[in-house]
Amino acid sequence: MVSPMPESPLQYSAKAQEIIQRTNELLATGGYNSFSYADIAELVDVRKASIHHHFPAKVDLVKTTVALHRQATQRGLQSLEQSIADPLERLVAYCRYWVECIQASNPPICICALLAAELPAIPAEVADEVKAHFKDLHAWLASTMEQGLAEGKMALADTPSAEASMFMASVHGAMLSARATGNALLFWEIARQATQRLRVARQ
Repeated sequence: MVSPMPESPLQYSAKAQEIIQRTNELLATGGYNSFSYADIAELVDVRKASIHHHFPAKVDLVKTTVALHRQATQRGLQSLEQSIADPLERLVAYCRYWVECIQASNPPICICALLAAELPAIPAEVADEVKAHFKDLHAWLASTMEQGLAEGKMALADTPSAEASMFMASVHGAMLSARATGNALLFWEIARQATQRLRVARQ
């Protein structure tokens, strides 16, 4: 669906893109407070001053990384819409994308899911990007479910908006459960049930 590392806009230099890539990896590993510029400097093999040149403060770097993640996710969701006509199979494909990522640890979890757990303790600028990610994803899920209901491809127990919230919570909860248990396949077990419950029963 989307690449593990979001494509960076042309205004970022190759070195800035590498810094963003490493930040994305560190966020997925341990969240906002798990690393410093010293850690990035060691991974990218630059001085901390060079990182500050591109991103004056950590909040600037993480906000940019999350914003690019949002953009990549939007491109991925649009690609699913264009390539998969069946709305239910579109949701299955979304889940399968994350199955592959989690199994390969590339990335092991959505960085927004991890940052959401840290919302009370992270800068407001970053929190706003995280909240916007979930708002965008919810809108896409609700639209997909509305289409599925209209086409008779899905059976919803509640409104598309409510079902989208439940599905989103199931998927992101599954990511955390897979990490907590060290069992990547647990994600698919939960995500599969989340999609199966939407299937229209065959007569």
